[in-house]
Amino acid sequence: MAEPFKFELVSPARLVLSEDVAQVMVPGADGDFTMLKGHSPFMTTLRPGVVESTSASGKVTKIFVRGGFADASPAGLTILAEQAIAVEDLKADVIAKEIKDAEEDLADAKSPEAKRVAQQKLDQLKAVFAAAPTAH
Repeated sequence: MAEPFKFELVSPARLVLSEDVAQVMVPGADGDFTMLKGHSPFMTTLRPGVVESTSASGKVTKIFVRGGFADASPAGLTILAEQAIAVEDLKADVIAKEIKDAEEDLADAKSPEAKRVAQQKLDQLKAVFAAAPTAH
């Protein structure tokens, strides 16, 4: 098992997770990456997706994040997420209705900017839906 390091996941509302972990899989804007102790320092933006951390004991925690930043340093990994929801708390039926509403908003959008914003919201909702446990 990999040597543990400090991992913190923070949302605007609260500290979501703070523990020593063996590894963390992160949905980076340029692709997924796995963080292990001793990873080279860097900072990246996140795309909507699931952060999966594995504790030193092997317990896996999955949290959906919508955007934010990841900061890898010698001290560990810190994720500042725009939104963070435990995967088991995602409700596929509620998200499906929100997707339908977002599709209607996109169809009704008049300006290019309104279309871009509506499409971005729709894409984020589809990412949430894909992460929901009852969506599969």
